[in-house]
Amino acid sequence: MKYQSTRGKSPAVSLSQAIAGGIAPDGGLYVADCWPVLDFDAAPGSADLASLGAWLLQPFFAGDELQSELHSIAAEAFNFPAPVTVLGGAQGTAFVLELFHGPTAAFKDFGARFLAACMARQRARAERKPDRKLTILVATSGDTGGAAAAAFHGRPGIDVVVLFPRGLVSKRQQQQLTCWGGNVRALVVRGTFDDCQRLVKEAFRDPELARTHALSSANSINIGRLLPQVVYYAAASLEVRRRHGSPVSFIVPAGNLGNSLACVWARRLGFPIADIVLAHNANRTMPDFLATGEYRPRPSIATLASAMDVGDPSNAERLRAFEPDWLKLRTGLSAYSVSDEEIKAQIRGDFGRYGRIWCPHTATAARVYDLLAEADRREKTWVLVATAHPAKFNDIVEPLIGRAVDVPPALARLLSLPSRSTEVGAELTELRTLLMQGE
Repeated sequence: MKYQSTRGKSPAVSLSQAIAGGIAPDGGLYVADCWPVLDFDAAPGSADLASLGAWLLQPFFAGDELQSELHSIAAEAFNFPAPVTVLGGAQGTAFVLELFHGPTAAFKDFGARFLAACMARQRARAERKPDRKLTILVATSGDTGGAAAAAFHGRPGIDVVVLFPRGLVSKRQQQQLTCWGGNVRALVVRGTFDDCQRLVKEAFRDPELARTHALSSANSINIGRLLPQVVYYAAASLEVRRRHGSPVSFIVPAGNLGNSLACVWARRLGFPIADIVLAHNANRTMPDFLATGEYRPRPSIATLASAMDVGDPSNAERLRAFEPDWLKLRTGLSAYSVSDEEIKAQIRGDFGRYGRIWCPHTATAARVYDLLAEADRREKTWVLVATAHPAKFNDIVEPLIGRAVDVPPALARLLSLPSRSTEVGAELTELRTLLMQGE
């Protein structure tokens, strides 16, 4: 299988080349040039994510030099669970897909670990010039950077540079971004997440950096970060179908649209997925686009669900390339916007109703579930996607529920480490200087 740019101005490449490059030379994002349709009845058991992942992703690795290592890559990445639990007391049939059981307590652990496993094997094959380390640039609005840092920390021949917006992530998220040292550097950007994302894209296109650095990305702009996220949607859809015999509809907290697109792709591959509903915070770019057909990016707005504070989602380009016809794209795909006050009310209310403690991002999905028409809630089977552990947002959650949130052991270890970061402006010149100096 080959991978082509969404902008169509660069030659098609192998999967390994797409992963190594991050984005295409024309600035577009890589997508597969064809779509297999899988017989999900022949899939391995959904509880074994590693086996299911290797089976599902095999067509995407076909003919690639990493094909023979796919099973070991999947085993390394999918070594923690993504359980589907019942949303107790809900009207109709509703479940929660818990994606926060990884080392940094966020869904992005799956994709980051898969990508790191791929890149480590690429380095072992000496694809890149041996005199240059691979530098992974990561723009993060909260969770991506921590997951990438954990996945790449200590890997030989690879440096990681994490860019995050000053004052716009939670305290515990910032600790996860700045506690690593070694081959991981954290840069506090005087700007928004959109500025961080722009800096990464500008760095890829910078001729001066291209001469001295081998650059790639661990954001969902990298196809190697995005493909493995399809696996847990496939697994959840198979599990719910096994229990109830019907397709499942997902409500996905949405920001840069990587997680959302993975769900769309899982449905395209033939898994039993019906409706997909995107839950956005006050950043309304996608809800407005799906409502009007006009894609109008805008500056991001800071909200309680900080990891979703994206005004110009990168993966909107992939989504629109996937289905250029706006009316067809809207078939089975919709989006809602949720305010900070609604997030607070949902966290407080669902703790009382269900005994569930949501992070602010998961609370947007729970709010959208409540906004659905009663007939939809009763007649369809729903899965709310829980993207992060609430302990990462204790300063928001605990005052609302009136009790402390238990901290997972893996997160507690990271919170005990010393932190280190460097502040930079939102201009490429400063980032280039830091990269050139290696400090």
